[in-house]
Amino acid sequence: MPASPTMRRLPLLAAGGVSLIAGMIAGEGRLGWPVGSGDLMAAHGPLMVCGFFGTVIGLERAVALGKPWGYMAPAATALGGIALMAGFFQAGALAQSLGSLVFVLMSLAVLVRQREVFTAVLSLGGACWLIGNLLWLAGAPPSEVVPLWAGFLVLTIAGERLELSRFLPPWRWRTPTLLPVLALLLAGCGTAAAGMAAAWTLFGLGLVLLTLWCLRNDVVRRTIRQPGLTRYVAVCLLSGYGWAAVSGLLMLGLGLGEGGPRADAALHSLFVGFVFAMVFGHAPVILPAVLRVAVPYRPWFYGPLILLHASLILRLAGDLADLHAVRQWGGLANAAAIVVFILTMLATVIRARKPG
Repeated sequence: MPASPTMRRLPLLAAGGVSLIAGMIAGEGRLGWPVGSGDLMAAHGPLMVCGFFGTVIGLERAVALGKPWGYMAPAATALGGIALMAGFFQAGALAQSLGSLVFVLMSLAVLVRQREVFTAVLSLGGACWLIGNLLWLAGAPPSEVVPLWAGFLVLTIAGERLELSRFLPPWRWRTPTLLPVLALLLAGCGTAAAGMAAAWTLFGLGLVLLTLWCLRNDVVRRTIRQPGLTRYVAVCLLSGYGWAAVSGLLMLGLGLGEGGPRADAALHSLFVGFVFAMVFGHAPVILPAVLRVAVPYRPWFYGPLILLHASLILRLAGDLADLHAVRQWGGLANAAAIVVFILTMLATVIRARKPG
């Protein structure tokens, strides 16, 4: 009997989850907690963006495309994550580059099939990821390609929200007002590829404008008034937009590759506050489509979300006040919020499968 779609996709999702756990351990090690080796800590960013997000988003895109070759993308990024965990950085970078190349080909296939602005934005996000990976493969330090990786995630989210904005009443300025936002985000990615210090400032301006655009054009303005899962998703997204604006403001004047407390605050406002709030909100909708499992809404979904935001506030307080111990505990609570969310989703799926 052939394996079900769920059983074929679950190993890829699990591999992405392993990269997530390893990436979080690496992040805690970078904060000074006694976990993770030096090699693992160096792979923190690539594991989180490429090994986890790249695999999960690539799997989602392959399922939507419905072509067997599309699964080469999450398979390659999953293997790349394993290589990074084993300390084989060049092999990991090569696998991530191959995975992002297939991802771009999938995006272009969707664009040819459906020539819309949102599919073009999704394709641009994939292109940013591929360029960032190629630069990393060529020897650029991850800290200098992070704007391109950030562009991948931000443009992917922007494209998906633009797609859903079609359910709002028509507004002729919806797409024209998005163009300056895209121009700034892409300018940030382009200047990062060129090694220019202004990359984060341009990207930050784009993030602030994207927040304003989403608050005007996202369907969550209406769905926040509905009960249950619909409201939960809206709360996740709106809170994420707030963190995107905070991140954008903190990026102004930040140099490419610059470290320190301000950079920590800016990057984690984006990757933890904005991106993971989107993950928390979309997971109950995406998991049924990818794994064909039921994820019924439960009020306790808000628990991990509240912990995520509270822990990030604590982390930023430590960053901006330059209190390392506060930053450490905030970072540990960030990881705890993500683990609690994963356990919450697992418990919900298992309970939904029990008879009665």
